[in-house]
Amino acid sequence: MLFTSPEFFILLLGTMLFYYRINSLVGQKLIVIVSSFVFYAWHAPKLLALLCFSIGVNVATVYFLQRNKYSKKAVAILGVVINLLILAFFKYSPLLGKTFFPMGSGVADFLLAIPLPIGISFFTFQGLSLVIDVYRDEHAEIKLPKKTLALAESISMYIAFFPQLIAGPVVKAHEFLPQIGQKYFRDIDWEYCFKKLVIGYFLKMVIADNLKDHTFWMQYPYFLELSGANALAMLVGYSMQIFADFAGYSSIALGLAGLFGYRLHENFMFPYISQSFSEFWRRWHISLSTFLKEYLYISLGGNRKGKLRTYINLMLTMVLGGFWHGAAWSYAVWGAAHGLALASERWIHDLTSYRVPKAFRAFKMLFVFAVVTLLWLLFRLPEFSQVILYVHHLFEAEFFRGLEDMNSLFFIAVYSLPILCYHLIYLQKQSGRWSFKVETWAYALMLCMIVVNSGSSGSFIYFQF
Repeated sequence: MLFTSPEFFILLLGTMLFYYRINSLVGQKLIVIVSSFVFYAWHAPKLLALLCFSIGVNVATVYFLQRNKYSKKAVAILGVVINLLILAFFKYSPLLGKTFFPMGSGVADFLLAIPLPIGISFFTFQGLSLVIDVYRDEHAEIKLPKKTLALAESISMYIAFFPQLIAGPVVKAHEFLPQIGQKYFRDIDWEYCFKKLVIGYFLKMVIADNLKDHTFWMQYPYFLELSGANALAMLVGYSMQIFADFAGYSSIALGLAGLFGYRLHENFMFPYISQSFSEFWRRWHISLSTFLKEYLYISLGGNRKGKLRTYINLMLTMVLGGFWHGAAWSYAVWGAAHGLALASERWIHDLTSYRVPKAFRAFKMLFVFAVVTLLWLLFRLPEFSQVILYVHHLFEAEFFRGLEDMNSLFFIAVYSLPILCYHLIYLQKQSGRWSFKVETWAYALMLCMIVVNSGSSGSFIYFQF
């Protein structure tokens, strides 16, 4: 079920009506759980069984962690392994089938036929966070109920919470569980929710959905007919589209969670102004980058075991982060490229204390944006050979063909401009040079654009992850 569909708005209004009419925490949790199951099962009811199985595994794991003082480590390891096996079986079996078995064989056909449940990367990571947080017992604010039914309700609500179930942000257990409590309609922060929802729907419906109709031609073999200018423009357009699409979803998720009295952490903080790759990952998909840092990078030793081990840990974390995005070797290459960029930055920083002059900050920003944008090709094109061909075509094709290039160039520029302004205004505010009071008019304009200039409806890009 899409956030932009009429069915979703009916579900949302119905859920809020019953949620705030029920004067009990148990009732509110059950309303959210039922609505979340309806939301998830809308287009593929059979896959709801997998979500319920994942929840059941994590409920059982936490139940035994709470009651078993002598084999907690074994229980936690078992819970982590089962979560990872669920993810691996449904997400990576087709890749194994294509890579290690001849096409047409019974094993390959079986593995390729395994469906990819929507949102599986997100809800399994939240299951991992739950098991690890409860095992480590580092967060005193996590106070799960001891009674089995109440425990199951709280965990079900955490893992299946529909605003962020399908495409994040990844919510860590110690961030969400302490917020579970009875909510009241009078406590809704309407201004916060309104702003998050307007920005989110604008980014998705006006920017991303319009850009997707133009970046469609980046697919093989259509891009072979593009001029160099159009191929470059579409690459930049896709960079803007993937930001608008995912940041839009995250903003909507934050707004929807706010309507039910829950605060999720920001997932994007103007990533395209980053002057380094480490800064980019502090601003892009923050929930994933902090998850990988907290549960993987630090667990591997982080930067505590020498410089060489630090570089290895960075590379391993980013390669696995790339694989998390998709079951294709191109995602591993994408992760490895970002890992190499992060390791190189750290190596240069360790080698010299030289600071780049302020005059070169804009150049650094453009360099990071250019590399990040080029690497998005590994998301857009399914085959690595097609990525290489696209880059080759970018330099070999006739650069500009006159009027026939102007249509795409114009529309990509028009729909990329709000993203550029969005980042530049933030920079001006940070420097203290922005004093114009245009916020009210900006939200009014975005609302108007949502109504009159939305693109054709399409699923969110991160649904595939």
